[in-house]
Amino acid sequence: MSADQESVISQEQAGWSYLVAPYFWMAGLDGSVAEFGAPPVDIDVAFTDILKSLDFSMMLVGQARYGRFSLSSDLLYLKVSTEKNIPRGIIANSVGLGAKTFEFTALAGYSVIDAPNGRLDVVGGARVWSVESTLSFSGGAVNGLWLRDRETWVDAMGGVKGTFNFSPTLYLTGWALAGGGSSELGWDVFAGLGYDFSERFAGVLGYRAASVDYQKGSFLFDVTMQGPVLGAVFRF
Repeated sequence: MSADQESVISQEQAGWSYLVAPYFWMAGLDGSVAEFGAPPVDIDVAFTDILKSLDFSMMLVGQARYGRFSLSSDLLYLKVSTEKNIPRGIIANSVGLGAKTFEFTALAGYSVIDAPNGRLDVVGGARVWSVESTLSFSGGAVNGLWLRDRETWVDAMGGVKGTFNFSPTLYLTGWALAGGGSSELGWDVFAGLGYDFSERFAGVLGYRAASVDYQKGSFLFDVTMQGPVLGAVFRF
């Protein structure tokens, strides 16, 4: 969002301004995971493969600003599932694989630079992760068996967010965050090019990469997600 469009009328500039930005992150996934007590497995999944198994997704950025102060959030939820046949079918005829990934970030910020052609915020807060995997067996000796492995954790996050205006309608936007706590390390970077179609609406095209390295007992979630982002920004 461009800095000179963030408060769209003078009344809003004197008080609170808000934005909501639904987006679609076309991210692939690579790293190492370990679930159900099994040894770690290296994974490298393209976005097209995730899309084939995608049941539901929600991705949303929100922000409230008062002068130099801001509150912002990021929500990501993915639910995927697939089913595989088992040869011979003695133990089971098929196994259903399911996965849910939830991420929510809440940040408070302060603008250390607040100029007509751009803004730079220092931000800090927390990120919540919840990862769940399920196995369901049909037919054979273990017909009806259902297994679930789930972990939820919270990390402290901090960094910078900013915008720079190339013109009254074209702008650069992005963030760089890093942190940890429950996880060994987490980071998140995004850069995008935005275009203001009006005072109330903009479109953004960019690229995002995020990583988290969490381990608890036999559970491991050490992954990096990256890919293009397409979003819409609504201001009010």
